[in-house]
This record gives sequence, structure tokens and C-alpha cells, in this order.
Amino acid sequence: MPRARTRPTSRDVAREAGVSQAAVSLVLGDKWRGRVSEATAERVREAARTLGYRPNLAARNLRLGRTRTVLLVVPALTTEFFAGVYTGAARVASRHGFGVVLYPSPEGIGPARDPFASAQAALDGVIASSMAAEALTAIRGDQLPLVMLDSDPAAAGTTVNLDIVDGVRQVAEHLLGLGHRHFLHLGADVPSWTFEVRARELQARLRRVPGTSLRTVRSPISIKGAEAAAETALASGNGVTAVVCDDDQLAAGVYKAARRLGLRVPADLSVTGMDDLALATAIDPELTTVRLDAELFGERGMQALLAVLNGEQPSDTDIPVHLEVRGSTTRVP
Repeated sequence: MPRARTRPTSRDVAREAGVSQAAVSLVLGDKWRGRVSEATAERVREAARTLGYRPNLAARNLRLGRTRTVLLVVPALTTEFFAGVYTGAARVASRHGFGVVLYPSPEGIGPARDPFASAQAALDGVIASSMAAEALTAIRGDQLPLVMLDSDPAAAGTTVNLDIVDGVRQVAEHLLGLGHRHFLHLGADVPSWTFEVRARELQARLRRVPGTSLRTVRSPISIKGAEAAAETALASGNGVTAVVCDDDQLAAGVYKAARRLGLRVPADLSVTGMDDLALATAIDPELTTVRLDAELFGERGMQALLAVLNGEQPSDTDIPVHLEVRGSTTRVP
């Protein structure tokens, strides 16, 4: 009767690679940098692949006191942006043997309830997007490492942010360069740091140019809500020639409001968005908008959390954004 094939061990990998078991542990635990050479690390990885070695994660997790599970908290799943954040975070997590649980908070950006009997026992850390750090108290207590995305760096420990200030700058300079001086800002009616930054930066940019005017109107982040808010604002006149929107969905609502009022985009009204969702190229004319790389955002967030878990200092460089100029903006008639 044939003998059952035994599962390869780290000792077998060490023998195959011609290194110590300690070196195998460092490489397969992704802690080899600065301790063994790149050539040695590749030799260990190749030996593990050849032998079909898989580390005993359950035993390692018990030894390290880790669950290798991360919670990603988002305000909602109403756009593909947060799905992109999850995709990027999960991609990096899987390379390091972690899993990511996605939790759309039922309270939006408000205090998030603990989705587990005890999150501190079930998780190694939390990543939260577009929320305030204090909204996560029920989940993380004062124990779990926390990385905040799109949040005020002065109010949270570790943050990863998109360069929203530069995005607003690009929008303002683009529209001003086209001769626009009278603006409507259709802002999201969500009291979060990122939307406050957008409003503040737009106001500051336009204030520097003589002869400009700016009116801000708030709207729910929905096409229907934006249509109603924009129609009321535009119907009052005031010579507005450009509408700056906090979100692509808001911009789509402006398109509908403009059509109802007999205004043409962009001949009578230039419109810009933020996010570069699939919606931006589905509407006609295609939308000029700031591209926010959601997947890269999620990747950087997960990398920051892994750094914190390993006692390292995450990068604090904001992620660049880019204005995609399309058919919804043109020179003032």
C-alpha cells in the first residue's frame, strides 16, 4: 500500500534552498529586507514553489497573536469608488496572507457599530474611508491599529489621503483659464473633512482672481437630489457659466437640470466633477472631472496598516490626482 505523501515543512524548504530555517521564516514572513539578500530571498521562494510548501497560517497566527483579518469601513456602497478602494486593499492584503472584510457602516459617516461580538478579538486592524476617527470608537476601542483614508490628518493618527487640494486647484485653473468668472459650487451635503477641503480650497482659489463670484449649494450625493438643487440655483440666474461639483453623480444631476432649463452643456454652462467614475464617460458630453485612483488609494491604505502592524512608519505623501479634460467644459461664450 503506497504511503501518504507528507506535507513539506520549512526544514525541507531550508534544505532545498541551502539556507537556515530562520532565513526561510524571514522570507516567507516578508521580513527579510535588510536581513538576507534579494538572491537568497528568491532562492527560498523558488524552493517553496518547487516543493509546494504552504506555511501553517493557523499556527503562525496563534504564535503571533494575530487573526490576519482587517476591517475596511466605508460610509456606503453607492458608487464604484469604494469598491475600487476595497479591490486595491484586498490585492495588497492577499500578498501578505491577510483577508479584508468590507463593512459599509449603516450610520454613514456617523458612529459605526461593531459588526462583531468583539472586533478587537476578531481583527488585527481597521481601515476607514471618508469618516472621522471618532466614528470608529465602538469598533476599535483604544486597541486596534487604525488607518484613516480621505480624513483630516490633524485629527487622526495614521492617514492616507488623495491630493484633493491639488485636484481643486486644477479644476479652478482650468475654468479660470477658459474665462469663467461666475461659479456655482454644487457641494455634497455630507459633513466630512474631504468635502470641507473642496469647498474651502475652491473659495480660496477664486478669491485670488478679481471679478469672480461663487455661490455654494448643498445636495445629497444622488443624481435626483443634484438635479433639484441645481435647477433651483441655476433658475435664479446670477450669470453662472460654470458649475463645480464635488462628485460625478452631482454633475450628472446638473446635466439634467440644465436640460430642463434649456441650457446647453458646455455651450451655455461648463460642468466639472470629481472621482472619474464610469458615469463620467457615459454621459454626453463626456465629463471633465478629477480622476481619483480608488484602487491605488486602497493599496496605499493597506500598505500603511501593514507598516503600522510591523512597527514601521508609513509614507505620508498624498496620492497625486489628475484632471481629465473632456467635452463638458469650454470657453465662456
